[in-house]
Amino acid sequence: MTDLLYTEEEEAVRSAVRSLLADHCDPAAVLARTESEQPHDRELWKALADGMGLAGLLVPENRGGQGASHREAAVVLEELGRAVAPVPYLTSAVIATETLLACAGDAAAELLAALASGRTVGALAVPFATAPEAAHPRVRYEDGALHGEVTGVADAAAADILLVPTDSGLFAVDTGRNGVTVTPQTSLDRTRPLAAVTLDAAPARLLAEGAEAEAAVWLGLRSGAGLLASEQLGLAEWCLTETVRYTKERHQFNRPVGSFQALKHRLARLWLDVVNTRAAARHAADALATGSDEPNLATALAQAYAAPVAVRAAEEAVQLHGGIGMTWEHPVHLYLKRAKADSIALGTAGRHREKLAELVGLPAPVTP
Repeated sequence: MTDLLYTEEEEAVRSAVRSLLADHCDPAAVLARTESEQPHDRELWKALADGMGLAGLLVPENRGGQGASHREAAVVLEELGRAVAPVPYLTSAVIATETLLACAGDAAAELLAALASGRTVGALAVPFATAPEAAHPRVRYEDGALHGEVTGVADAAAADILLVPTDSGLFAVDTGRNGVTVTPQTSLDRTRPLAAVTLDAAPARLLAEGAEAEAAVWLGLRSGAGLLASEQLGLAEWCLTETVRYTKERHQFNRPVGSFQALKHRLARLWLDVVNTRAAARHAADALATGSDEPNLATALAQAYAAPVAVRAAEEAVQLHGGIGMTWEHPVHLYLKRAKADSIALGTAGRHREKLAELVGLPAPVTP
């Protein structure tokens, strides 16, 4: 039977990441960065990816990585979610890395080692809202170069390499080359900014063709969706913990507001939702790591459950913090924005519920 409890190694990873984030990613610093022209924290990314080797967790040791699994990567994402850390871990160390792992050939192996080192950041050039089974190429390959535009690409502004799906295959493009333009877009969540990628006769390297390319993109997005639930879990846990702490400290009528029965019931329900989210997120991470049960089913279940819980946890945190929760200075709005953005990332909860129903053979009834 699968053991979803955290191992000693996973707890050690958690402790190290949480300690680093406590020193380098406090809420005030994150808020200040979202108001700047450089929303990505490159120094933090260097510490996580290069210093701690976390960018290569999913990469086997013989291919330049740490040889860990999705379970360890999920723990990292939990902690990054708790801190709404502005680093491209999900997009580079998970989605782009998983995509390259499914590609054969020297070109993909070279890029994979570069991403595993943390010195190179990669991004899959598809809209961040794309569900795993809904990736449709928006770029064409003609005369030895790429042409087209993709909007809503997460962390494209921080990427050194873009993995671009086309009808002719999967290509790698250096963002610094002629013909490649990355234009920041207005996004709700400034801790994971979006950008439009325009390719105008951009030179590219072929990584995979045909079914191999399609499978690689699908695997990258599926892993991203499955592990996104762990980020949402970390976010929801922070919101619950901080709200409980605040309601214990805030007094009205000479009593802590947390002692009022109505608030107790709301927080108890939220606690139960967070516990269930942990089970779903851990199941998805384990299924992706071991192939046990059904990874597609576990991913759809985790996203169908985790996305609305994260949003509700953030909304409750804003409301139960009272007036201070409505201010720009308090960091809770960062969590609400991340939760809202994550709720439509890599497929909405509704889409994942439809996929879940299809996988278990219980499609929704057709309305005449």
